[in-house]
Amino acid sequence: MPTLHIAIVGGGAAGLFAAITAKHYYPDTDVCIFEKNNKLLAKVAITGGGRCNLTNSFADIADLSNAYPRGHKLIKRLFNTFDYDDVYQWFEDHGVPLVTQEDNCVFPQSQDSQSIIDCLISTARQLGVKFRLGCTITSIEQTPDGKLCLTTTCGQASTTQKHHYDRVAVTTGGSPQMKGLEFLSPVVRKLESPVASLFTLTINDRRLQSMMGTVVNPVTVSIPSTKFKAEGPLLITHWGVSGPAVLKLSSYAARFLHDADYHSTLAVNWINRTHHHEVEQEFYMFIASNANKMAGNLHPFNLTSRLWTYILEKCGCPADRRMGELGKKMINKLIDTLTNDQYAIAGKGKFKDEFVTCGGVALGELNLNTLESKHCPHLFFAGEVTDVDGITGGFNLQAAWTMGYVVGMNIGKA
Repeated sequence: MPTLHIAIVGGGAAGLFAAITAKHYYPDTDVCIFEKNNKLLAKVAITGGGRCNLTNSFADIADLSNAYPRGHKLIKRLFNTFDYDDVYQWFEDHGVPLVTQEDNCVFPQSQDSQSIIDCLISTARQLGVKFRLGCTITSIEQTPDGKLCLTTTCGQASTTQKHHYDRVAVTTGGSPQMKGLEFLSPVVRKLESPVASLFTLTINDRRLQSMMGTVVNPVTVSIPSTKFKAEGPLLITHWGVSGPAVLKLSSYAARFLHDADYHSTLAVNWINRTHHHEVEQEFYMFIASNANKMAGNLHPFNLTSRLWTYILEKCGCPADRRMGELGKKMINKLIDTLTNDQYAIAGKGKFKDEFVTCGGVALGELNLNTLESKHCPHLFFAGEVTDVDGITGGFNLQAAWTMGYVVGMNIGKA
């Protein structure tokens, strides 16, 4: 039987895992990874601040739609084949001890992404996976004999070549613009327009920016008059707000904010309490028990001194005002600011290190069990090149491992 030739387009997490899995299940196949950069796994190297947040324990995820704003039904289906427990076991079995943090994020025990990179590359090499670095795929076309033709430009001379393969998996990752997906146009009928996901928010408020470096945990952030809401730590920056809560919100509201040209309203609940009556009752009790004390010397709702001082200043309440002297109007203003502090969003921040997009190959194009194209036999897709994306916390890499595994398991079947 002739050797089956498999090309993996993209040397990121999904691509490496697809190649490794393909060689595991089909050791007699020829597998080659094409990567446009001169090194593999560039994004893995910087994820989690260089420590590599490779997955999540999912302990706090009651519904996968909370972790995957787009593609959660597909991920749920694929988890029946290879889930987060399988990923954890795979890396431990391949010599990379892992550790789960209190926030359920999983990292290598070394706290160094190089541990993950070395493991994947050495495993791929041991299995006989080939690498073509510095090669950009400019088009993929199906030939009359059922093979797939890749047109590549390689090296500094940008030499153009054509390569024919029996099977191809596209794992190129997300693209910030539609033109980055144009090479797929001969073989893909529907592409969802890519837009940014997981980004910080620009807020031009000098008083807020004066608190840069302050972390408030937990808060609830939301976009008024929409369903978009997220909880977690918030970091105040010199340009606005960041932190897990904001990044989650940006993921949930990615298309909404894009369509609004990143101009909307952000509501911050600084005390992460939703029942207004309970908040009001607790605050009045706090006032009664501290009636003779100056407002600026106190810390209601366990707020930091810096944040409480900011709230007082924003509401126009003198720090030397005694709590018992606060009028009903001022009390209501303080409660409203604590629970529904609103800011004008002036744009999205430049979050360059870990750029995630939503959009890509529409999931309706794919066989949802194998990730093979419905319209172009022997062509598979995995990772962020599809319209699947997750919130911050290891969920995007988990999707890459799962989808890469499913592709690798199916790509060599007759």
